[in-house]
Amino acid sequence: MIDFGKLAGAIPVLLMSLCAPAAGQTVPLDRLPEEVLPVRAPAERIGGSPGTMQILDRSCPVLPAAGLRSRIVNTAVQEWGYFGFTVLDYTVAETGTRRSSSRRRWSLLDPEDALRLAGSIAGYWAAAPDSGWILQRQNNRWKASGLTSRWRDPWSAAFISWVMCESGLGEENRFARAVAHHTYIDQAILARDNGSNAAYVAFDTGREPVLPGDMLCRGSRPAYRSLAERRDHLGVGARTHCDIVVKVDMTGEMFHVIGGNVRGTVGMKLLPAAVNDAGFLVPEPYGRRYLFAHLKLDAPPVPLDALDRSPTMVALDCIRPASGLPGIVFQSVSSESGGTANTC
Repeated sequence: MIDFGKLAGAIPVLLMSLCAPAAGQTVPLDRLPEEVLPVRAPAERIGGSPGTMQILDRSCPVLPAAGLRSRIVNTAVQEWGYFGFTVLDYTVAETGTRRSSSRRRWSLLDPEDALRLAGSIAGYWAAAPDSGWILQRQNNRWKASGLTSRWRDPWSAAFISWVMCESGLGEENRFARAVAHHTYIDQAILARDNGSNAAYVAFDTGREPVLPGDMLCRGSRPAYRSLAERRDHLGVGARTHCDIVVKVDMTGEMFHVIGGNVRGTVGMKLLPAAVNDAGFLVPEPYGRRYLFAHLKLDAPPVPLDALDRSPTMVALDCIRPASGLPGIVFQSVSSESGGTANTC
């Protein structure tokens, strides 16, 4: 088994060393046994099949702060593997390609994958309170448009809610699980301003070191650039998105983050960063996107390369020939274009 802690460089170097099946093919990694990584499959929360799915279990454990960061990282990484190890690289230079005027949403999942993963995504919704109507609306879409239909509603906040639920943040005052990111962003802002028992505390980016288990958030409508701008809208709906930091790469000057509904999948992004005068890594804007909030987890730190040490990455044991590796999509993405896909 490989000691990933000894592997140098960024994720692209690791991915290019992997042996894959046929070009263009991606093979997900099955979730680990619960005795290796004690995380319940999200589909276990759901009954029925696409078109008749219903939420059966919304329960969340309450676990101590010790080990919390590792649980969050390891849970997110396992889902990334289960969805096929997609990576979007936003550290690449601008290509000069203009943004398409089309507002078409597209997914990295093919129809067969969409059907295979339907129960998992439905299970993410189960961790978000007041989400039953969303699942029913999706059931109606499946009935009307077929079982491989994409999800009608963005599920990125549901994914975050499920990760936090499975990681032991089962109390509402610790993490406000919700169908939209702004709910727990606001909770973290209020924790910073007024003090509370919330697990996450909000900072403007660059004020505190970013660690694995923290979250980085951006806004698109409105396009926030600071916490002050969001403070003026506390409690008001906004189109926002947060990703979980799984690795802080000081050498490569980038963050590895994992989020849900990243072009229809659980995907990893490589985000550009720079070392500031205080000696820690700070996220930089990429294209027209600004990370306005750093949600810092109130829990003991873990190594910056937590991704490489996660049970999923260790289980790959991927350098040996004939190891049956999953194919990993490495997608280079300029901020203004869709980029090109390569399978290592």
